[in-house]
Amino acid sequence: MVLSDRDIKKALKSKRVVFKPALDLKSQLGSCSVDLRLGNSFRIFKHSKFPYIDPRDKKLASDMMDEIVIPTNQPFILQPGDFVLATTIESFTLPADLLARLEGRSSLGRLGIVVHSTASIFEPGWDGVVVMELGNLGRMPVALYPGMRICALTFEELTSAAEVPYSQKKTAKYIGQKTPLASKIGEE
Repeated sequence: MVLSDRDIKKALKSKRVVFKPALDLKSQLGSCSVDLRLGNSFRIFKHSKFPYIDPRDKKLASDMMDEIVIPTNQPFILQPGDFVLATTIESFTLPADLLARLEGRSSLGRLGIVVHSTASIFEPGWDGVVVMELGNLGRMPVALYPGMRICALTFEELTSAAEVPYSQKKTAKYIGQKTPLASKIGEE
């Protein structure tokens, strides 16, 4: 079952779900979702230095990406066909009986901007910032500004609490992330 705005408010008030910094419900609460704002940290590929990506190379994924930080009042220009990792301003924590789904915003989708390619589920027990897989499917560059509403989260109740929440998994590679971490697939 997807939580409604009423249930999201209850979950926030009871601290079942915790956001840091706290949400501005007037501008960020939808009928069944909360909007999150774009942070200023991005991880971009050094595609002119490397001929390909080898997911088995543990060091290559982090070596072939640079983290850049954009001042709050300046745009990040997402070029057509580009793919970058970016964070939200907000981090959040989930209980063992609730999952969150990352959704794009229609207004940005109509400009060709997608916010995830596959990583849309935040498992029960999640704790950290959202790292989005931003892409520009359009033909024109798009300016993205730190602080703008970039994505939405919906929340779904599990039939029972997860036996092993993400925060307790030995294989939890991205728990507590604060920056757009490069892929850790080489650790598998």
